[in-house]
Amino acid sequence: MLRALIKSMRLRQWSKNVFVLAAVVFDRQLGHLPAVLASLIGFILFCLLSSSVYLINDVLDVKADRQHPEKRNRPIASGALPIRVALSAALILVLITLPAAFRLSTNFGWVALTYFLLNLAYSNWLKHIPLLDVMIIAAGFVLRVAGGVVLITVERFSPWLYVVTTLGALYIGFGKRRSELALLENEANSHRRVFDGYTIPLLDQLILIVSSTTIIAYSLYTFSAPNLPANHSMMLTIPFVLYGIFRYLYLIQVKQAGGAPEELLISDRPLQAAIALWGIAILIIFYLF
Repeated sequence: MLRALIKSMRLRQWSKNVFVLAAVVFDRQLGHLPAVLASLIGFILFCLLSSSVYLINDVLDVKADRQHPEKRNRPIASGALPIRVALSAALILVLITLPAAFRLSTNFGWVALTYFLLNLAYSNWLKHIPLLDVMIIAAGFVLRVAGGVVLITVERFSPWLYVVTTLGALYIGFGKRRSELALLENEANSHRRVFDGYTIPLLDQLILIVSSTTIIAYSLYTFSAPNLPANHSMMLTIPFVLYGIFRYLYLIQVKQAGGAPEELLISDRPLQAAIALWGIAILIIFYLF
């Protein structure tokens, strides 16, 4: 049962919470120990809080998941983890993380509470509304970034990063919806009501829009943000972002992957290489020049 609980907490999806660390990295404060420690604690709290959300969401979706070709193997849907245990674990996580978040920083506590309530609304109602469902997912990523910002004394954090985060999250979210729709085909509507409002051509258009604007927004950030090197060396990171966007598009349209983006992060070597090289380039440009 413990193994089933840990699996339901979706430790692999904790990678999404690295966005909490964006502020300390992009504000060039990795050498400031208090800021780094506060950000790491915030990251851990967001991981635990997001696990409570996953548990609640799986309980609410248990009937639909049992009809899904892949999700029926989830511990709660399969019966390996009793619903009572899942809800008790979620409650314990919330009672630990929210008070700890307010103790760490009042503003961070409000961000964490907003994230939790927004996800509760998403799990109950908003995930059934086309377009708004993906926008709520994107809002969750923006809140992660905002949580990291309020934890430190920000000096030169660029608002362009909020725009890039929003667009990038929309891109991945619409890509995930496309993969799910392609996987379920004619049975999609019976698994999730929101698919009534989506078609693959519509999702392809949305993906085209947000991928294009993500590239434009990131490119604008690389030469207009106030804390970047004056020689515009940050623009050298654009090819890595381009490849990452193109690679994800290739995976969801050609390889029919992308239903679980976090799985791609740990399985697709070219995508991993692009992210790793982008991260190394960021560190070199920000901290060695």
